Formats: sequence, C-alpha cells, structure tokens
Amino acid sequence: MEVRLFPNSARPGVGLKPRREAQRPLLPQHARQCPVLEAGNTAGFLVFPPLEPYESYYVGYDGDGRYVFVYYMAPPNGTPQQMFTVTIQMPVGSIGAMREDVQFHHQGLPINRDQALLMLRQFIVPEDLGTPPGALALRAATNFQTPAGWDTVYTPIFNMIERPVAPMLVVRVETDWYAHETEFRYVLQPGEGISGSHTMPIGQVMFVPREEITLRECTDDELKTIRESQATFAQHKASQRMTTAYGMTYSPHYAQKSRGQKTS
Repeated sequence: MEVRLFPNSARPGVGLKPRREAQRPLLPQHARQCPVLEAGNTAGFLVFPPLEPYESYYVGYDGDGRYVFVYYMAPPNGTPQQMFTVTIQMPVGSIGAMREDVQFHHQGLPINRDQALLMLRQFIVPEDLGTPPGALALRAATNFQTPAGWDTVYTPIFNMIERPVAPMLVVRVETDWYAHETEFRYVLQPGEGISGSHTMPIGQVMFVPREEITLRECTDDELKTIRESQATFAQHKASQRMTTAYGMTYSPHYAQKSRGQKTS
C-alpha cells in the first residue's frame, strides 16, 4: 500500500519526515527482548512538528481559559533562548473573541506582532483551544493522503509510559478524499505544558481500511485447532530459553516464528 505525503501548508519542507521506531527512550532495556511490544511501537509512524533544528516551543495551560505559547531559537552551539511569548485568554463561556498578547524578549527582532501570531498558527490551532477545557491542537510537518477506502488514525505515541502523560483525543479521518492538515489534540490540566522540538515526535499515525468487521464464534473444530497451536507454541517456547548479560531469561521463539512467517 502507498500513502502519499504532502507538507504543512504554512511551513512546507520544514520538519522531519514520519518514520517507524521500534524503541522508546524510557522503556526498560529488557523491552528489547519483547517482540510484541516493539511491534506495537511500529504499528504506526511517528510524526514530527514543523520545526527547524534550531527551533523549539512550549505550550502551557494555566487554567481558566489561559494558554501560554513560548517560541525559542538556539544560536550555534548555544542553548535555546526565548524569542517571544504569546498569552491567549479564552472568552468567558468560550463564546466570542479571544485575546492574544505578544511579548518580545529581545530588542531588534525582525518580526512584528502580526508575524509572531502567524508563527503561532504554524505550530498550533488557536481556534481549537479550550475544546474541551485544557485542549490544544499541535500542527505536524506532514500530512497524509491514503488510497481509496483507507483512513488515517491520529493517536498519541504508543508505549510512552513516563509520567506525567497528557491524554490525547484519538481521531479517525477519511484521508482518501479529505485533505486533512495533521494535528494532534492533547488535553492538559492547569499547570501542565507540552514542549516541541525538531527531533521530538508529537504523535503517531496508523492507516486502517474502511470496511465492516464481522465477529463470530469459533466452531468446535476451529477451537480445537487453536488449542493445539497454543500447546505446540508453549512447548517450543519452553525448549528455547536464553539469558541476557543481566541474568534475565527469555525465549526467542516468537521472534523467530514471526520472521519465518514474513519470509515464507
């Protein structure tokens, strides 16, 4: 199957391309010996923000409809420095115009207030703030066009277990006919925030066929075959045991069987 990529309309050509990644930075080392966990990690593609290597941002939610966006730039061989901050105050009842205040942290920046607000909209979707309370939508560097009959599912990054973890609203879009601009909508609690940088993915996408799925019970013969398969697998798994340098035992039987299925 082929999925076509097209860039963020506001920042074309900026940001890393989507990619599959089997590992996660803070999972225990023995997760490397769990092929089903790594297969779960690679079930979709990691998606990145439209940022250059020297750019980053922070988006925070202060509560009561108040959001803060901070844009950073890093000089060569230096640490990121704040360039400007946009404070967004949602209207009471979320109906009406929101207030956007811009503060520049350096004199002589070659941008004005309108340009700073334009940059804000290249990274987040202000119109989606506060729906529900604490929600914010992060724009991605890449958009997707799927083949006919296939949808794109936008999810948080699988198996990122370090806390705190902001929940995300998972959506499914018919991207074969609808030119959807990729965004990931997280929901923050007051005091929480999300950082974005060139190499840090902001979400994950999966592609699924748009077809009805019918569930039925196994027949007795099918169930018998499944039980025999389970017993055979358990026997082979128990007969193939290995020990890591740290003394943890595991069986490579599932990984070997999986590779055999792919090559046959």
